[in-house]
Amino acid sequence: MIKSTVIFRSACVLLLAINGLYGVGYAQSPPPAMPLWPAGAPGAQGSLPEDTPSIQYYPAPAEKATGAAVVVCPGGGYRNLAAHEGHDIAVWLNGLGVTAVVLKYRLGPKYHHPSMLQDVQRAIRTARSRASEWKIDPARIGVMGFSAGGHLASTAATHFDAGNPQSSDPIERVSSRPDVAILCYPVITLTDPFAHAGSRRNLLGDTPDPALVELLSNEKQVTAQTPTTFIFFTEDDKAVPLENGLLFAAALRKAKVPYEFHIYETGRHGVGLAKDNPVLSTWPKLLENWLRTKGFVK
Repeated sequence: MIKSTVIFRSACVLLLAINGLYGVGYAQSPPPAMPLWPAGAPGAQGSLPEDTPSIQYYPAPAEKATGAAVVVCPGGGYRNLAAHEGHDIAVWLNGLGVTAVVLKYRLGPKYHHPSMLQDVQRAIRTARSRASEWKIDPARIGVMGFSAGGHLASTAATHFDAGNPQSSDPIERVSSRPDVAILCYPVITLTDPFAHAGSRRNLLGDTPDPALVELLSNEKQVTAQTPTTFIFFTEDDKAVPLENGLLFAAALRKAKVPYEFHIYETGRHGVGLAKDNPVLSTWPKLLENWLRTKGFVK
């Protein structure tokens, strides 16, 4: 009986630890999708699910909520969306008291730039325009992306505007600039030799305009207005070369934009929260600490 009690208590402690790290309700069902443009996205080629960019709203638990929010862009080479880089990340953010907004953006080869940029900008604008309703601070809205989603997040961080005050759509009147950027093993450059060819092809087509390749090589678009950025990479990433992160960090440094960059010696691409890797699984805690310094986490 004593042994059974000890085992039970140990299991409870383990469960509490897991909940503390990844957020209570980690296995919860994802919330419903909310179309970004209820009347149809600009440039939509139909009304099928792949033509309808949307967001899933994960409000932070009221007792933990910090008032911050993050738009999450899953990876997938601009051709798919990796589920473990969406829902799982949102629940983890909720565990920190941060509201998450998971973006389903349009994908190649059916869609090309600027559709993806329009989608992430609309997601940021939507969160900011609904700040009062969602009980979030419009000055604490970040963007986070993984792999190709990291390219999209870095695009949002380097290609933004203050909104169109003349628009009849109130969402379009607000800024699309994220207040922080979080880039996880991101695609950054579309320029050889360090470009991820599949992401470039799905984003820009088989024969991209060189001017667009330059424009969307985001290490070349960093300015002093680019938001403070967190980057993590692994040295031996076989899919997206580490140079992508190095190039962006160098550009941030040159522009005097604050950043934090963590490079792990080893680890496969696309690890997400890396729960099965005792070394890589430390990156979420590093991000939590960084978010605390930015006022996103209490």
